[in-house]
Amino acid sequence: MADLTKYRNIGIFAHVDAGKTTTTERILNLTGKTHKIGEVHDGEATTDFMEQEQERGITIQSAATSCEWDGHRLNIIDTPGHVDFTIEVYRSLKVLDGGVGVFCGSGGVEPQSETNWRYANESEVARIIFINKLDRLGADFYRVVDQIENVLGANPLVMTLPIGIEDNFVGVVELLTRKAWVWDSSGDPAKYELQDIPEDMKDKVEEYREKLIETALEQDDDLMEVYLEEEKEPSIEDIQRCIRKGTIALDFFPTYCGSAFKNKGIQLVLNAVVDYLPNPKEVKPQPEVDLEGNETGEYAIVDADRPFRALAFKIMDDRFGALTFTRIYSGRLEKGTTVLNTYTGKTERIGRIVEMHADSREELDACEAGDIVAFVGLKNTQTGHTLCDIKEPATLEPMVFPEPVISIAISPNDKGASEKMGVALNKMVKEDPSFHVETDEDSGETILKGMGELHLDIKIDILKRTHGVDVTVGKPQVAYRETITKMVEDSYTHKKQTGGSGQFGKMDYTIKPGEPNSGYTFESTVTGGNIPSEYWSAIENAFKGMLNEGVLAGFPCVDVSFTLEDGAYHAVDSSAMAFELATKGAYRQSMPKAGPQLMEPIMKVDVFTPEDHVGDCIGDLNRRRGMIKAQETAPMGVRIKAEAPLSEMFGYIGDLRTMTSGRGQFSMEFSHYSACPKNVADEVIKETLARKESKK
Repeated sequence: MADLTKYRNIGIFAHVDAGKTTTTERILNLTGKTHKIGEVHDGEATTDFMEQEQERGITIQSAATSCEWDGHRLNIIDTPGHVDFTIEVYRSLKVLDGGVGVFCGSGGVEPQSETNWRYANESEVARIIFINKLDRLGADFYRVVDQIENVLGANPLVMTLPIGIEDNFVGVVELLTRKAWVWDSSGDPAKYELQDIPEDMKDKVEEYREKLIETALEQDDDLMEVYLEEEKEPSIEDIQRCIRKGTIALDFFPTYCGSAFKNKGIQLVLNAVVDYLPNPKEVKPQPEVDLEGNETGEYAIVDADRPFRALAFKIMDDRFGALTFTRIYSGRLEKGTTVLNTYTGKTERIGRIVEMHADSREELDACEAGDIVAFVGLKNTQTGHTLCDIKEPATLEPMVFPEPVISIAISPNDKGASEKMGVALNKMVKEDPSFHVETDEDSGETILKGMGELHLDIKIDILKRTHGVDVTVGKPQVAYRETITKMVEDSYTHKKQTGGSGQFGKMDYTIKPGEPNSGYTFESTVTGGNIPSEYWSAIENAFKGMLNEGVLAGFPCVDVSFTLEDGAYHAVDSSAMAFELATKGAYRQSMPKAGPQLMEPIMKVDVFTPEDHVGDCIGDLNRRRGMIKAQETAPMGVRIKAEAPLSEMFGYIGDLRTMTSGRGQFSMEFSHYSACPKNVADEVIKETLARKESKK
């Protein structure tokens, strides 16, 4: 039996380039898991094992690994920072108990750190903060702490202060023990000395230490009373107990600092993971839901003696077969056992259980509550599916994934490669739920849909290199939508007489714009049996099916409300089929009268530029129909926050680099759909219809 209090399931997440993967490398080295330190910029990081990751120096998929520290077992997931891969962060947070948020000492709170922080808040994950790269030019620990308070609205509990900054950064002061950890310049993390606090820092240390103790003691009224009335400081153990309680309750986030690259400050972060982040039993248990997704009131309590419950959170295909990464919430499982997948209703036999260390593995005979393991060779399990005990089934709350906003058409260069491409794409869709593949019925082309240009770029790269399929790539297409702007009251009769029984269905109805994001709503106010209720669902589903192809250019139509008010039927000639055909005719007749309108995806854009190029960047965003929302001065330049249509943002990174002599950066994520200006809409409709015509 494993002692669950000694487990920590944690994720490391941050903005792209804040140093997550480097931090993970240092942790693995310090805990004795790796002996050689791999550097991201050399393409040798342990957890960045895909070719595409090593070349670009970015993390694309979350990697799982585990190690030991101070008698505790740490299961660590290193997540990507790039906005196109936030899905990886989201699904990792879903199964973790705690996290380490890494922030760059000079960049501070960057756009992606905001998104990840929001995800972590939604998942109610306890976190500690590590302010990294304090050896970098422009680093400022205190400014980043302010940003965490003001931009993220979080409450950082400062636990260490930096000694020196930029080139002079040599170590940190641990506030609780009033000890200075000073490393030598060799880069060996074990070569440090515990010294007295530098004279010039004593006042600052006492100021921050007092703040730390007062914040921590808010968790315990008795200790606070003794502290305030008798001016007696509690023991360090008591203060740590309060910090642990407040961290798990998300009241504050213990904040550390250092430089992962220079190997300074990582031990303190590891100690904090053990001291303050929750073990699997201290986290709010996962709610169980019924097949419709409503909570049943039952919970998967983390306990090895309860019925088996596990959530598959990631599928990965490698040279040994399909791996299903799974978080075990309750119960225990031995290899060779058969479990039930409640989503598909099918059983799966667990042939092999492995513990992952990036892309190498260790075979296990069994796993139990609190573990994060991978199962080899499951056939029908996908991300978000629940695996459970056959005799006592239950479903855990599933994951919700964002809809793709951009698509490209691809076709294999070699006629014989299309079957190979189909198999490869099928594997890739299983691995990444934010990546969709469709076939255009008119042209027979394969359409890939994803979260952004980089996302699809990497997918094409994986197709070519991992699966050996060369493809021709079309121009990126925006995922437009259609909606209506007017209410229409109308009537339609479908009548067809052939030999024998005919077809008859008459309906009076109202079509009107629905609330934003309401999708499609159907209501029937028919009374007196003018249309028997057994035909209502045929009408509802037929209209819903027609909405997949809007009347302007065939884009899906959203936010429409359909009310069936009256009608007539014939005892012999009416059928569900007749009313389905009547509904389709009604759609074609009435939707063009309802003021159809094209909607385009609007992106939240965050641009960082040196000060002397701000005017150029704003002018360029205005030309792209962007709306500037805010400007913030940062130490190395200016951040411009804006909203702009996705269709105008293709190839933006190249233009931005040209304008800012290569120093500008930007990130963007989907915000909402908005009405398309008439001149743009006319152009899009014309192009779309011409493209469809040419493919016929």
